[in-house]
Amino acid sequence: MASLQLKDRLSQTERWILENPDPPKSRPWTWLYTSARTLYAVGRDVVSGQLTLHAMSLVYTTLLSIVPLMALSFSVLKALGVHERIEPFLYQFFQPLGPQGVELADKVLTFVDNVKVGVLGSVGLALLVYTVVALVQKVERSFNMIWRVPDMRSLGERFSNYLSVIMIGPLLMVSAIGISATIFSSAVVQQLIAIEPFGTAVLMISRLMPVLLVVGAFTFAYVLIPNTNVKLRYALIGGLIAGVAWQTAGLVFASFVAGSAKYAAIYSSFAIGIILLIWLYINWMILLLGSSIAFYLQNPGSVSKRREVDLSPELQEQVALVLMWKVCKPFSEGNKAPQQEKLEQEMRVPGEVTRRISDKLIRQGLLNLAGSSGDRLVPGRALELIRVGDVLDAARKDEEGLVPSLPHVLPKELSAYVVGARDRTFAELLKPSSASVAPQELVE
Repeated sequence: MASLQLKDRLSQTERWILENPDPPKSRPWTWLYTSARTLYAVGRDVVSGQLTLHAMSLVYTTLLSIVPLMALSFSVLKALGVHERIEPFLYQFFQPLGPQGVELADKVLTFVDNVKVGVLGSVGLALLVYTVVALVQKVERSFNMIWRVPDMRSLGERFSNYLSVIMIGPLLMVSAIGISATIFSSAVVQQLIAIEPFGTAVLMISRLMPVLLVVGAFTFAYVLIPNTNVKLRYALIGGLIAGVAWQTAGLVFASFVAGSAKYAAIYSSFAIGIILLIWLYINWMILLLGSSIAFYLQNPGSVSKRREVDLSPELQEQVALVLMWKVCKPFSEGNKAPQQEKLEQEMRVPGEVTRRISDKLIRQGLLNLAGSSGDRLVPGRALELIRVGDVLDAARKDEEGLVPSLPHVLPKELSAYVVGARDRTFAELLKPSSASVAPQELVE
């Protein structure tokens, strides 16, 4: 009985999250509702295995690319003589691994110092750059999966954007470290430290600086890496959650390593390698979870029971009708054309569904893109020339051209476009009088 009641409660909560026709309109209930929907969607993605699969793939790629990546980044910092400032972050990354983590950091830095970018030659340099670009490309593919982006950047954009991030990112971090150090060492701040409560506040800010830099790095990645437009406020929320989670995971993992004597007994000298793989996996999972949170906050309509929504004919037709109504109504009243992205959010269905239907309506000439940025929708023809049947035909249009490939066995009475065909039974259609009718191809 208790299990049935719990199951019923869970079903009611799921319906409240997914099918609530009247969501809360006032704070803090709107925050609670949005948080519940986001947690539900992120948990669903984790359970389905999509995020974990990409995280495991990135762990393997990281092992192959960490030395070339740091060598390429450090080459720029070495030229400016500031590469020592970035080294503490590498030690901080390996710190949860305990004393052996420090040894790993030393070995990685030794490998990086041994890589002489200037003497690699053209082939060696090309392989070095390709290895680094391949890592960032895998990260972009994972982010694009989260953001439902089907297309990767072009080859030229990959090299230009990736290399700029790899080169400029460390410089920005070093600049942030230098600016913060200059501010904290200034005479004004030193005078404030002697006055309470300013001294305590400055001390807390200085201790939070590593976390803030991590949050900034995550936000930077969430905005620039996906091949789509990511709003800064949602990327910042995702970066803040991921940054705090990363710092917390480091503390928890450090305590885990401290009690990992069993791993050393089982795996012997391989124990540190196993622990390193687990730590890398946790880091990539945190990074992908932060991106997933940013996605669902920016696209609340994508929260559904399943990640891949079943595009039923009813859903496609209703989305097409609602979309046309929301575009034609302001047009008839002389109001401003609605933004496509805003319409997708108002539809409260996954954005890829709305975008697919809107693209079909645009290709059929029923909608057009307008506005200076090409992000607004207007009717593609006069309202007097747009019929409801045209919208339904566009929604169910077989753009792949597969219908003509079906066997030509249907009688004319069974054509999906014959008025009254839906009221006929197969018993009536298969009577000798109907069967004698020659099969007809489906009318488009």
